[in-house]
Amino acid sequence: MSYERTKPSNEPLSAEKLTEELNKCVESQTTMKEVNAYWRKTGTCMGAPGITEAQAKKLDEKIAATRYSWEKQPFSTYDLTNNNSKIKRLQQSLAEASRGFEGWEFNGGRAEANTEMNRLQLFFDERPNDNQRALLKASGFKWAPSQDAWQRQLTDNAIYAAGRLDFIKPSDGRTVREHQPKAPSRDTGAR
Repeated sequence: MSYERTKPSNEPLSAEKLTEELNKCVESQTTMKEVNAYWRKTGTCMGAPGITEAQAKKLDEKIAATRYSWEKQPFSTYDLTNNNSKIKRLQQSLAEASRGFEGWEFNGGRAEANTEMNRLQLFFDERPNDNQRALLKASGFKWAPSQDAWQRQLTDNAIYAAGRLDFIKPSDGRTVREHQPKAPSRDTGAR
C-alpha cells in the first residue's frame, strides 16, 4: 500500500472509477489511523496492521530522522486531513455523477449526457459557424473527432455553460436547467 501523493489526472472518472478511488482512500485513511494508534501504544510501526515490514521500517526511520517534535508520528495530521478532503471530494463527485443529467433536442442537433464517458456532448446536424465554434470554445467545449461531437466534462458548470448558449437552447421551450434533475439540497447547518 503506497501513501505517495499522486498527480491528479485531467481525465474525468466514471462512477465505477470514482467508487474504486473512494474505496482506496477510505482504506488508506483507516490504515493510517490504525498505524498511528499502534505507534502511540508501542513506539514502533513494526507489527502494525495493514502495512508490510518494509513499510514499517521506512516509517520508523522517518520518525527517527524528524527533527520537529510535532511530527513524531508515522502519518502526520496533514496526511490524514488531505486524504479526508480527497474522500469528501470523491463522495461529492460520485453524488454528482449519480444524479443523472439528461440531454435535450435543439434546433439543428441534440445534446446528450454521456455518463459512461462523463461528458456533455453536443451533436450538430451541420458544422457550427465560426461564431458558434468560438462561443463553444469560450464555454469550455472542445471538438472530439473520435465522438463527432463538441463536449466537455459532465458537471453542473457544463450545464450552466450550455444554458448560456442561445443556439443550443432546447426546442421544447424549457431551459437547459429545467431538463436536469434537481440538485440535492445541502445542509448548511451552523458554522
